Amino acid sequence: MKIKANQRRKSLLECLKKSAEPIVGSRLAEEFQVSRQVIVQDIALLRAAGEEIIATSQGYLYEKNLRLPTVRISIACQHDDGPALRDELNTIIEYGGRIIDVKVEHPIYGELSGNLLISNQEDINNFIKNYQSNDASLLSVLTEGVHLHTIEAVNEQVLEKIKTELGNKGYLLTD
Repeated sequence: MKIKANQRRKSLLECLKKSAEPIVGSRLAEEFQVSRQVIVQDIALLRAAGEEIIATSQGYLYEKNLRLPTVRISIACQHDDGPALRDELNTIIEYGGRIIDVKVEHPIYGELSGNLLISNQEDINNFIKNYQSNDASLLSVLTEGVHLHTIEAVNEQVLEKIKTELGNKGYLLTD
C-alpha cells in the first residue's frame, strides 16, 4: 500500500537521518514503492523546506551525518578527462585525503560545484563508471581542465603530502 506524499517525505527524511552512508535514489524508490523521479522531487521539497540533504554520486546523504576529518583545504588542479582524472583522484585517496567536491568558475554563472564525497577506491571506480556510462561532461570541460577540489584529511601533513604529489604529477595549478 502506498503512503501519502507528506508521510513518505517524513519517512524518507528519517531514513536519511539514520544512515551514515549515502543512499541511492533507486533504492529509496524501491523502498517507498514510487519512481526515482518521485524521490528526486521529494528530496527537492525537503531541501526547499530547509533540510540539509546533499546529493552525491553515491546517493543522498543527510549533511549532519558526514564524518568530517579535522582539516580541509581547497586546491586548484588542471588536467584532461583521460587517465589523469583517475590518477588525480587516486593520488588524493592514496595519501589519505577525502575529496568533498569539485568546483569551476563559469563566466556567466559564477561558481558551479558538484558534490563528490570520494573516500576510497570503490568511490573512485563508481564515479569513473558513472562518468563513462552517461552522456555527460565533467565540469572542468567548461574551463579547459581547470577545477578546484575541497579536500579533507586528518592533519595538515597529509594535506601537504597530497599537494606535493599532485604538484609532482603536474596536476596542481600554481602561480
